[in-house]
Amino acid sequence: MPTDVRLGRIGACALVCGIALHGLHDSASAADPVTQERLLNPDREPGNWLHHHRDYASQRFTPLNQINRDSVKNLRVAWTMHLGGTEGGGIWSHGGLEGTPIAENGFLYVTDGWGSVYKIDTRGGRGRLVWKMDPKTDRDWAGAVACCGVNNRGVALWGEMVVSHTLDGRLLATNKETGEVAWHRQVADPEKGETITGAPLIVKDLVITGVAGAEYGIRGWIAATDMKTQKEVWRTHTIPAKGEPGSETWKDSHNAAATGGGSTWVTGSYEPSTNTLYWGVGNPGPDWDHEYRPGDNLYTDSTLALDPDTGRIKWHFQHTPNDPYDYDSAAEKVLVDLPAAGGQAARRLALTADRNGFAYALDRANGGFVWGTQFVKRVNWTSGLNPETGKPNEYDPNKAVQPYVAASIPNRQNAKAVICPGNMGGKNWPPTAYNPALRYWYIPVIESCNTITNEVMKPGESFKPREFFTGGGPSQHERITGSVTTIDATTGKIVAKLETHFPQLGGFLASRDLLFGSQPDGEVFALDAKTLEKLWSFHTGGGVNAPPMTFTVDGKQYLAVLVGLGGAWDKWFIDSTPELKTVPPSSTLYVFAL
Repeated sequence: MPTDVRLGRIGACALVCGIALHGLHDSASAADPVTQERLLNPDREPGNWLHHHRDYASQRFTPLNQINRDSVKNLRVAWTMHLGGTEGGGIWSHGGLEGTPIAENGFLYVTDGWGSVYKIDTRGGRGRLVWKMDPKTDRDWAGAVACCGVNNRGVALWGEMVVSHTLDGRLLATNKETGEVAWHRQVADPEKGETITGAPLIVKDLVITGVAGAEYGIRGWIAATDMKTQKEVWRTHTIPAKGEPGSETWKDSHNAAATGGGSTWVTGSYEPSTNTLYWGVGNPGPDWDHEYRPGDNLYTDSTLALDPDTGRIKWHFQHTPNDPYDYDSAAEKVLVDLPAAGGQAARRLALTADRNGFAYALDRANGGFVWGTQFVKRVNWTSGLNPETGKPNEYDPNKAVQPYVAASIPNRQNAKAVICPGNMGGKNWPPTAYNPALRYWYIPVIESCNTITNEVMKPGESFKPREFFTGGGPSQHERITGSVTTIDATTGKIVAKLETHFPQLGGFLASRDLLFGSQPDGEVFALDAKTLEKLWSFHTGGGVNAPPMTFTVDGKQYLAVLVGLGGAWDKWFIDSTPELKTVPPSSTLYVFAL
């Protein structure tokens, strides 16, 4: 079906079919308009959770403390709600849940993997569905080019609207009171292999959107839509066009940059005082044939600082130049301010835990390298980071194809290689959390190695729209486990590490004296913030692939997490964790209270 016809049909259905169960509870009125003033000051509303990461700094820290080290042993299930979205589509047998609920004045706004939005009234100590907006995502069309699952990581609030994305590339504004779609626009194009899985970020009157699809040879971007005019304000490509700064780092003769990847599928951060966005950029394409794309391949595998008004790139730091491992750098950027101490000046840092197995602290003023720490047990692709530049020790700026540790590189001379960490990375998308009182940063770790096989990509022949363009692929090497790793942000040193039987696939929430997380077999847990001693756990009966959050209603604190294992693990990596094969598909919201 032609793209314009298909998009027209989807858009019409979003407006007509996507009306949802409004009118079920007349008392469930919309809350106050969400203004930029409110978004700038989340600590004035500690019982709400207004951002994807709770605040613009992406710290995922709550000042709420009714649930604390002493009381957490009494945490029990308050209520649950079964959601939809488990239907399959494209290459996927079922959807999963990776979202973070948004909480405002007693109401939760959650999504399922297909982008349906649920408004839930939590007042009175139980959950009641107010409305459901089903955008009627084209499951087969979008699901066929979703590399890593039927996923949607949540919504944002602006004014009287709930702002959301769909896997088939749309941005929707839904009336918070009625559940009716007020307007929508196509932002990404699955006809090119583009999809959207990340939650929106609202800055001023702009909604910032990232894109997924590097494994399909897209040219990545970040885009801003004006919520008032409903028009695009800017679109910054993460792969420079010919003649633009950075284009000189693509040294091929066949325009590899046109299919160069660089997707931006994890929600970024914002610093109001300098008016700066911080966003991560994913891997280059093809993933495992780096000889096809000689050069550093900017701005793939990079942290970007951008002007949110124009999209102009202020600075960049590239973590793995000419990446041959699929070491995506799209992870969230945690903004941390450290006071002057011990003879050191005050520091404004951006922390990021990279898939390459190293955690980085960058100077937010200019992207300068401050410190880097290996946070996984095994790294075999480099001997370490240069303490001055933060680049891998083997990096040679005079070479177009990078000479990392030779035995770890799958290439045209050595078609198979074992890489550590594996291609899921030492950390994937699940978010870290930061405790500003302790200055501890908690990383959800995947401890792994796996085998990569190289496939030679041929210019003009290998790339086909909507087909994988990866230059090879992974196979399992051994069992994969995980850990919870704590780093002291002031020193960059690891201060605690808790080994876990399964990889950490859900992400964290920090409070004053606790760290909340999960296991993909269905366990939700609370750890001591200093020692990582397990103080509480509950088995939900379904796999957990989403981060916890917290909110209050009528003065009582609740803990919430979405339960429903899906995503890449369920399809591509399940053999490395065989016990998870028996975990059934689920789509349930769990809410706990004392």
